[in-house]
Amino acid sequence: DVWAFLLTCKVRYCSLYDQGYTSIGSIHDTIPNGSLCIRDSSNSEGRFRPAYLLADGRMERAGRVKKFSSPVCGHLRSVINGLKDGDMNQLRTLTASIIAVGDEILFGTVEDNLGASLCRKLHSIGWMVSHLAVTRNDIDSVADEVEKRRSTNDMVFIYGGIGPLHSDVTVAGVAKAFGVRTAPDEEFEEYLRHLIGEKCTGDRNEMAQLPEGITELLHHERLPVPLIKCHNVIILSATNVVELDLLWDCLIEISSSNGLLVRMEPFELKRLSTDLSDVEAAQPLSKLCLEFPDLYVGVHRATRNGQLIISFQGKDQARMAAAAAALCKKFHSGAFSEID
Repeated sequence: DVWAFLLTCKVRYCSLYDQGYTSIGSIHDTIPNGSLCIRDSSNSEGRFRPAYLLADGRMERAGRVKKFSSPVCGHLRSVINGLKDGDMNQLRTLTASIIAVGDEILFGTVEDNLGASLCRKLHSIGWMVSHLAVTRNDIDSVADEVEKRRSTNDMVFIYGGIGPLHSDVTVAGVAKAFGVRTAPDEEFEEYLRHLIGEKCTGDRNEMAQLPEGITELLHHERLPVPLIKCHNVIILSATNVVELDLLWDCLIEISSSNGLLVRMEPFELKRLSTDLSDVEAAQPLSKLCLEFPDLYVGVHRATRNGQLIISFQGKDQARMAAAAAALCKKFHSGAFSEID
């Protein structure tokens, strides 16, 4: 909310935040946040995204370090949340937002299964999902959501509301979010002509109206029509999980040649179960989160009277094992069982 205010109102702030610093202290304990690191072959030192793109606020203090006394290659080595600076790339995370468009979802008449499936797919390639939203079939609602998410995420995926019906406003909403009009795309129209033939009359061209000047068509031989990409927004035409699986597989293959979706270390999951009550587990878990701020520690129950499930998610299996061991030490032997 603070960053949204600063960026929207164009309030001036310290330029270090644009260089990957998220927690600014003294010159002796402040470095760019490893979670914002972008490494490439042309820059071995790594570049950093601005602080307002940090997906998880709990990682804000990852820009504060303890330093060793002996310099290495002219730089002081550091430890960030248990990782040395050479391992900073393990913390690197690209972020995505997911937007579902559909009054039916908001009315509860249709259950959205695509969001959860897309979250799992993104985690499998090492991306963090920062936001999952459902918005109305309304151009302004879609535009507002896309505009908010595209500026603070590396990629935005949006689905629902695609087609010739009165409620299909997603493409128009994306165009409005970027401040452009929709215009006929001859290439896309040709694909539609081969797909629908003479089944659609009158408004056939309406489906070929795409955001002008910012649309890139992503082709794949298995897709009857190309995927639509507008800068960092990808419009998905899937209506069910099977269709999403196909689109995702094609997107991954397309990315192998154009680098659209960078593959990183995938998120790993480790889970423990216990019969402890919420009250008994609350304070030790809070302390554990402070001890392991680079991990995502989640807690839930399948039923109110069921076992407590503790989930550790991260990209470093050793860190997750250390966190699980640290939690077990806080209670009596046998308090936790590992879940496969």
